[in-house]
Amino acid sequence: MRVLERSGIGDESCMPPPVHEIPPNCSLRNGVAEMEMVLFEIVKDLLSKHNVHPKSIDILVSNCSLFCPTPSIPSMIINRFGLRSNIKSFNLSGMGCSAGILSISLVKDLLRVHKNSLALVLTTEAIAPNGYQGKSKSKIMTNVLFRMGGAAILISNRKQDKKIAKYELQHLVRTHLGSDEKAYKSVYQDPDKDGVVGVSLSRELLRVAASALRTNMRELGPLVLPYSELLRYVWSAIQTKLLPSGDQKKIYLPNFRKAFEHFCIHAGGKSVIDAIEESLKLQKEDGEASRMALYRFGNTSSSSVWYELCYLEAKGKVKKGDRVWQIGFGSGFKCNSAAWKCIANIDPNERNAWSGIIHSYPIEIPVFDC
Repeated sequence: MRVLERSGIGDESCMPPPVHEIPPNCSLRNGVAEMEMVLFEIVKDLLSKHNVHPKSIDILVSNCSLFCPTPSIPSMIINRFGLRSNIKSFNLSGMGCSAGILSISLVKDLLRVHKNSLALVLTTEAIAPNGYQGKSKSKIMTNVLFRMGGAAILISNRKQDKKIAKYELQHLVRTHLGSDEKAYKSVYQDPDKDGVVGVSLSRELLRVAASALRTNMRELGPLVLPYSELLRYVWSAIQTKLLPSGDQKKIYLPNFRKAFEHFCIHAGGKSVIDAIEESLKLQKEDGEASRMALYRFGNTSSSSVWYELCYLEAKGKVKKGDRVWQIGFGSGFKCNSAAWKCIANIDPNERNAWSGIIHSYPIEIPVFDC
């Protein structure tokens, strides 16, 4: 209860019906039912909104870390919507909360090979079959933080789609710290001492995430930062190496607000968002979309950065020419970044996950005493 009160998650976030049963019914059948409830609806909504015929989809990529049924999740979509028999379908599992950006990375590479193609990306996590029913505190944390949700994204390299596209993918940077044992074990699925399987969150998680972000920023920075920021960073690094140890200065942290107008930080929890804001020296408004997505929907795993982008759109904050930085963290341990440029005039009244409720946000999230 103490963790839940301080999690930054409101009381309107969603859990699938089987989790409300006592005891929770964590069955394969209920996991499939949850996938159908989430994915069938968002795919139907996306295709109808953009008037896309299912058979025009050439590539299908889905990601769900903890649920991998047979037939696969892409097969469920192919069967339900009657997609083509020669569609190229892939399913990513075990990739953690950053798998949504990994799916984009896979599609990016596929579109380099397959010209004139349309890809559908589905990003979600299954809650119903993965509730932890043991007594390990590090594993109970996942029950508190994770909620039901998902996102569907269309990505195209067809010339005719450029006039209706919202964003252009400019850069995608992936960082993997799996060679470090503490990073590898920071988010880990295994049985507890009683044999009950769950995902544990290590006390090292925030430190590992900060290290992964720094590594990711070092690769992303030269791609997106203006020369003035890069020169200040290089000069401070030179000073740090040349000056005596007693007179060393901190290496300058580049101002990424000069590279991006908007930030979508994975809504892994209040402490995660706080730590990233502090690491990047962001303003309070830069983390607004992440905090509001966490409060309204909870940690929806890999789809959280898309709820945040929808928030920015519904608020009318994204303008043509604006740049968006999506930051995802996941088990392994991974930090992945996607840099997008808005290439269209976004209509804030367009229907999305925030329609009908966006006027109530932002809100002041309650703070509980320790």
